[in-house]
Amino acid sequence: MTAADSSAPLVRLHDVHLRFGSNEVLQGIDLEVRRGQAVSIIGPSGSGKSTILRCITGLLRPQRGEIEVGGTRVDTLRSEPALIDLRKRVGFVFQQYNLFPHLTVLENLVVAPVRVVGRGRQEAEGQARRLLEKVRLEHKAGAYPGELSGGQQQRVAIARALAMRPELILFDEVTSALDPETVGEVLTVIRELVDEGMTCVLVTHEMRFAEEISDTVYFTEAGRIVEHGPAARIFGAPANERTRAFLHRALGEVARRPAADPRFAGLDFDQVRFSY
Repeated sequence: MTAADSSAPLVRLHDVHLRFGSNEVLQGIDLEVRRGQAVSIIGPSGSGKSTILRCITGLLRPQRGEIEVGGTRVDTLRSEPALIDLRKRVGFVFQQYNLFPHLTVLENLVVAPVRVVGRGRQEAEGQARRLLEKVRLEHKAGAYPGELSGGQQQRVAIARALAMRPELILFDEVTSALDPETVGEVLTVIRELVDEGMTCVLVTHEMRFAEEISDTVYFTEAGRIVEHGPAARIFGAPANERTRAFLHRALGEVARRPAADPRFAGLDFDQVRFSY
C-alpha cells in the first residue's frame, strides 16, 4: 500500500446523482481519491460501482452533483476536445480488452501517443517497448491480438493505458472475464503499479486483494455509499450491518474457491483499456 500526500484530492465527487429514466443508479455519491492512493469500490452487482468510474472519466454525465479530476470540473465538460483532453489523463481498464485486432501489439501501444498526443514515433515506440517489458510481453511486440491468449491481451491493454502517461487509472472488474490462473497475473501487475505510486481506483470482487492494496475502501449498495474508510477497518470491523453481511458472504465464497496467490503468477493479462 502506498502513502498518499495531504494535498487536495485528485478526484472528488460530491452529491452525484444519475438516473436512466426512472431508475436512479447513483443517489448522492461522495468520494475522494488523493494522489498516490489506491481506492477500491466494492459492493453487490448493480450497486453503481462501474457507473461511478464512467462518471469520473466523462463517459456518463450525472443530472446533479460535482465531479472534479485534477482541477477539471468533469460534470461541466461539453465539448469533445475537452473530454479527449481529460481522457488523456485518465486511463480506463475495462472488463474487455478492446485491442485493435488489425494492429500488432507494438502498434496498439504506439498509435494513441502518436496520433492523439502528438509524440514522435521514435519516442512512442521506445516507451511501448519498455512497457511491454514491464508486463513481461516484450517477446510479443510483433504479434497480433488474435494470436495472444486472453491473459496476454489483458496485459497489452494495461500497457496501452500506461502509454498515455495518465495521472490516474480506473480498473473496472478487470479480472471478471479471466480464468483463475490468469487472475493472479493481472493482480500482480496492478499491485506493482500501486507500489510505484500510481493513483488507482478499482471496482473489484477480489476482496482479499482489495483489502491488501487499498488505502480506502468504499462499499456501495443501491446507488449509495453505505460505508467507507481505511481498508483495515472496513474489512476488520465494518460499522454497517449491510457491509458486514456482504463481506461475510463474499469472503466465504473466496474461502471456498481454490487459492491462487497472485504474487507468484507468471503474469499474463490483457484487459486495460484507455479511452480517447
